[in-house]
Amino acid sequence: MIRTVAVGLDGSPESRAAAEWAAREAQLLGLPLKLVQVWEPVPAPMAQAPLLGAETQAHWTERIPRETADGIRLRHPGLDVSTEQFSGQPADVLASAAKDAELLVLGSRGLSGIGGFMLGSVGLAVVAHAERPVVLVRAGEQAADEHEMDPVGIPSAATPFRPVVLGLDIESPDEELIAFAFAAAARRGTSLRVVHGWNPPPYYAYGLSVDLELHGELARRETAALSEVLAPWRTKFPTVEVTEESSYGTPASHLVDASREASLVVVGRRIRRSPFGTHIGTVTHAVLHHSTAPVAVVPHN
Repeated sequence: MIRTVAVGLDGSPESRAAAEWAAREAQLLGLPLKLVQVWEPVPAPMAQAPLLGAETQAHWTERIPRETADGIRLRHPGLDVSTEQFSGQPADVLASAAKDAELLVLGSRGLSGIGGFMLGSVGLAVVAHAERPVVLVRAGEQAADEHEMDPVGIPSAATPFRPVVLGLDIESPDEELIAFAFAAAARRGTSLRVVHGWNPPPYYAYGLSVDLELHGELARRETAALSEVLAPWRTKFPTVEVTEESSYGTPASHLVDASREASLVVVGRRIRRSPFGTHIGTVTHAVLHHSTAPVAVVPHN
């Protein structure tokens, strides 16, 4: 079965931005695009109300997906675009739709006044439980935002892509996560910036601020370990230029800073089978809320 790039669609500005991003990514991957619209059932008495009647439901389940698909086909000639409608709880339906997709794309409102995401309960639940990569795209995201400025400082989709940023924990590096980031950089023809944040073991921390020699030794050790993890991947992806950054401090802060010059930020999420809890992790959670670039969350064991 041919996988698709799936995107959740509800007619909101954030879902339209997600659909456009998904269309561009589908073209890079050479895969079809599927627009997934979920109609959440309402109690029977409410369904009879004028604003929630048959005409409103027809608008949401037919007109919005159709018009969105038609617009994407016009802007992305040759792209195979399909629509699919479901009834049910949006988080459950979208997580299920992700199983058969190469990746699932969701929209998220931008935080007013500052960069970053406002990730609602549906988005959090899907990210926490989807078994395939999920990409979060902010409302207002434009193709030009992922590219370098042109020579006169104007945003342009005709310039090279900004780097892909990968957040990597070298204590337990996952191959699926690393492969996703390298492949994303390769198909964009851009570099990969690997960001690793580290803190000393608790028994070192007390004297670290005054022991510069110890700090330097720990920094060299972390840098060497990062290079060792990435060495085989440099061989597998020889065309991808890799920048390694091993820095003292909170990993999430370094990744959020790096997102300002990124086309995509890639982070991981360890799969936990328990139905309770969000299962996202503190670093990924922070990046999801504060990144200024689209974020791909890759689940792994």
